[in-house]
Amino acid sequence: MGCGGTLFYPLLITLSVALITYNILISSNAPLKQGFPSSSSYDDPVIQLPRGGSRIRGNNEHNRRLFHTAVTASDSVYNTWQCRVMYHWFKKAKASAGPGSEMGGFTRILHNGKPDKYMDEIPTFVAQPLPSGMDQGYVVLNRPWAFVQWLQQTDIKEDYVLMSEPDHVIVKPIPNLAKEGFGAAFPFFYIEPKKYEKVLRKYYPEERGPVTNIDPIGNSPVIVGKEALKKIAPTWMNVSLAMKKDPEADKAFGWVLEMYAYAVSSALHGVRNVLHKDFMIQPPWDKEVGDKYIIHYTYGCDYDMKGHLTYGKKGEWRFDKRSYIKSPPPKNLTMPPPGVPQSVVTLVKMVNEATANLPDWGS
Repeated sequence: MGCGGTLFYPLLITLSVALITYNILISSNAPLKQGFPSSSSYDDPVIQLPRGGSRIRGNNEHNRRLFHTAVTASDSVYNTWQCRVMYHWFKKAKASAGPGSEMGGFTRILHNGKPDKYMDEIPTFVAQPLPSGMDQGYVVLNRPWAFVQWLQQTDIKEDYVLMSEPDHVIVKPIPNLAKEGFGAAFPFFYIEPKKYEKVLRKYYPEERGPVTNIDPIGNSPVIVGKEALKKIAPTWMNVSLAMKKDPEADKAFGWVLEMYAYAVSSALHGVRNVLHKDFMIQPPWDKEVGDKYIIHYTYGCDYDMKGHLTYGKKGEWRFDKRSYIKSPPPKNLTMPPPGVPQSVVTLVKMVNEATANLPDWGS
């Protein structure tokens, strides 16, 4: 039994990598195929305009380059209230941009396999979840599989796709940030391809080029050409599942495993990204909204009544999305005390405005 277990994982990883390579060859030259696999600080808003890579051109390159915003979610209370707030501010941002906006349509990709009661409020595509047990308790693995289904089964009018998340609040109209035919993405300081080169070489072999070809990104926020994403998505799904089955990769990447999988898959298909630090902010670490487009409220915001951050310790005042897993936040959340950064104040004001205007909030 011990010997069998020792041989099983290396064999599984080898087979998974072979499948990924096969997938790249197929998806680079054929229509999208649906099916399961067998197995911190920067100085400039535009961080990097990469050289080389695949140019992503739309059909109307000299006109507006419209992008479709897509958000994956489950039907949990937790995901649902975030999606409702997110879509509220998407609509307001798009409306405020006027007729020249590059913001196109919006889709919530619901990956629980059945409609919910918000289908009429939020444009929704219902995707099937992974088979039971395949996500190994890491529900985020449903995201790439949901995108594969949506891209195959939906007639997307826009030439580009913005992959966003439920806990994004759009502060102002977003232009198509993809430049010179490349994708556009936010750089995450904790995505470090060079640090994990040994693990990543299983999925991005040396003959593909330096490991720095893997951008320090996740799949969101990313604006990428629709046709490029159709090629990336199946690979992203296969790489995610292979990494989760690989004990070394699973231990190294943890909760950001699916982000690494997207970065690797984008690199495997030769799609480089312009890195924009001004794509979004993440309170409480980012204190000002400034010229950013998105507030990402992934971190809890804990403060004492003097406005001092007490991160790691529950504050006298707090806003943390995880406080509202079983029920949505109430209307008219208490505003933070004086001294709390403008980014946190703006976030709470925007949540309050959305909940005040959305029908049947909390029902």
